[in-house]
Amino acid sequence: MAPEKQRTVVVTGASSGIGASCVRYLEKKGFHVYASVRKRADADAITALGSSRLEPLLLDVADAESIAKAAQTVSAALNGEGLAGLVNNAGVAFDVPLECVDMGTLRQQLEVNAIAPVAVTQAFLPLLRRERGRVVNVSSINGRVASPFSGPYCMSKFALEAFTDCLRQELADWQMHVAVIEPGSIDTAMWDKGREYDWSAVASKHDLDLYADGYQAYRKFSDKIASQAIPCDAVSQAVFHALTAKRPRTRYLVGTDARVYARLAQICPDRVLDWVGRKVMGLGSTRSSPKV
Repeated sequence: MAPEKQRTVVVTGASSGIGASCVRYLEKKGFHVYASVRKRADADAITALGSSRLEPLLLDVADAESIAKAAQTVSAALNGEGLAGLVNNAGVAFDVPLECVDMGTLRQQLEVNAIAPVAVTQAFLPLLRRERGRVVNVSSINGRVASPFSGPYCMSKFALEAFTDCLRQELADWQMHVAVIEPGSIDTAMWDKGREYDWSAVASKHDLDLYADGYQAYRKFSDKIASQAIPCDAVSQAVFHALTAKRPRTRYLVGTDARVYARLAQICPDRVLDWVGRKVMGLGSTRSSPKV
């Protein structure tokens, strides 16, 4: 009997959190995994794991030249074979009131979370098409349900959801599946990074007069949610199913909180959902307009 053909996948944002978990999970399931990282130290850490099925791939998803070079590296290694899957996981998060967000920060948020997955997918699609490979985009429940003070992040994830839906339909002629993962609260370093980025520490007095109370209530709520976060393996299992199932889903809600919010979004009018969200977050009542 001929040995089973090894399946190869690329996972972006593999230095920590969901990406690192997916890399280890898929490697244990028999995939040959290219783990994309930006820093040489992270690449060395992956090499140090000592698995022949696990290779670091230096890739900055926001840099076109880096993307092209990474695709060339994988293509050369495959030597005419195709790619079984691409997991677009790399992402960042900036929590700031939309009235106050710096345009450079907003562009960075959209570049990494929404534009980069398109660019990376374009680069690897020729390899994916050879194997009728699958694309899995790691989004968030905030790609379905928006929340105050995380507008830039929500915008990027809504865009990622649209990209997923459009790409799924466009690749149907090649029988190539595209799925999106929508986690709720997952135990990753992004929570710590979110705490490090404190908009209120750099905001003007005028902006703080407008939003400080609501923003601090939001951060307090985020800390509570972080304490209830579930392990990254829950996402890794969903990614594995999306890559391997005979009849994969188009969407994977991960976590009880994600399923609850998705259900509320289905049955509640917008204003009711707004009220529920603000109530849960402890946001205040209507304020008078400031004098100008």
